[in-house]
Amino acid sequence: MNAAVALQDRMREVERRIVEACRRSGRPREDVNVVAVTKYVSAEMAVRAVAQGIRHIGENRWPESEEKWRLLQGQAVFHFIGSLQTRKAKDVVGRFDYIHSLDRLSLAEEIQKRAAALDIVVPCFIQVNVSGEASKHGLQPEELPSFAAAIRPLDRVRPIGLMTMAPLESEPEETRPIFRELRRLRDELNAEEVFREPLKELSMGMSGDFEVAIEEGATWIRLGSVLVGREDEA
Repeated sequence: MNAAVALQDRMREVERRIVEACRRSGRPREDVNVVAVTKYVSAEMAVRAVAQGIRHIGENRWPESEEKWRLLQGQAVFHFIGSLQTRKAKDVVGRFDYIHSLDRLSLAEEIQKRAAALDIVVPCFIQVNVSGEASKHGLQPEELPSFAAAIRPLDRVRPIGLMTMAPLESEPEETRPIFRELRRLRDELNAEEVFREPLKELSMGMSGDFEVAIEEGATWIRLGSVLVGREDEA
């Protein structure tokens, strides 16, 4: 099977699973956006994916994504989904349309500075370490209100939602409490009006657990191998 046919088959199967998860949870399909995580595939495969109808591309490092960005700017929406060092914000702001990993004030301030220089506003997801794993980045849930207050004056940083990564579990169902808690945190923050505008989005769910994430309210899912494969499959 050639790479183009394999990609089409994966896209159809992912779409079927998304539709079924939305049906089970009583959600409209249009509520769920898919970010194709292309960090493990070539620029050629990323271009092929966009040609097949994929609109959102997710990458986690600028040097490795530069070729894809140059080939696809204006054709795809780019999401920065990895941990972002403050000093690397200069490479990301203005190139990536969304940042999914805002997790500290120093990074927010650097995004503000770079965005102001470019006269843009950057939509950001605040990363939350819901699972409490030491290996994961993100704010602790109890830090969210004070973080919201600290970034409120930054008019070039636009918080639009929360992001989390669930533990790697052998059974997807085991991730459900993590996703449910992120939704609860978002709703609580909105009820308390701690941000300038309500947070509408939840970036959660990956190749192994995206159906559970959808059932728990994900509005953005980040899919790599299940959707675009890996380099050795391209």
